[in-house]
Amino acid sequence: MKATGIVRRIDDLGRVVIPKEIRRTMRIREGDPLEIYTEKDGEVIFKKYSPMGELSSFAEQICESMHKTAEYSAAVCDRDSVIAASGAGRKEIIDRHISSELEEIMEGRRAFRADPGAKRVPVTDGEDSPAAAVAVPILSEGDVLGCVVFLERPDGVRAGDTELKLATTVSGFLGKQMES
Repeated sequence: MKATGIVRRIDDLGRVVIPKEIRRTMRIREGDPLEIYTEKDGEVIFKKYSPMGELSSFAEQICESMHKTAEYSAAVCDRDSVIAASGAGRKEIIDRHISSELEEIMEGRRAFRADPGAKRVPVTDGEDSPAAAVAVPILSEGDVLGCVVFLERPDGVRAGDTELKLATTVSGFLGKQMES
């Protein structure tokens, strides 16, 4: 654990303000759920809660099936990072923060398919990140929970309607799983 040197007081309703710098760095947005942990020595720890994180082993199996079916590397993201991946490039993206471009696609709540000559959409932060060939937001009860992604293929084969429909189907399925 890293000390920030920032001290905040608890108000009369038991609230504490998390400083803007920390919210920005940790990508904590208004309405994000936080899980609260306590330690015997008096520590109180806030951890971002990801409902998609509960499905990570299930998402790993889905990514494997998508990869085998479509012959594209596949990934499932929550709102902050890649939680499951399969295929080439898996090690470069797993557990890394998603890119701001992918975050914009999710917030737009629309499916994305890369077009030739269009701006590249990296999956994660960093220059070495593979790009998305297809990205479909996961929606549950009107909330964006994450994204299903096919990565661009190294041979340059462009994703078609089949890959887009498969990602849309998986996205819808995962969204329904989160409702129950």
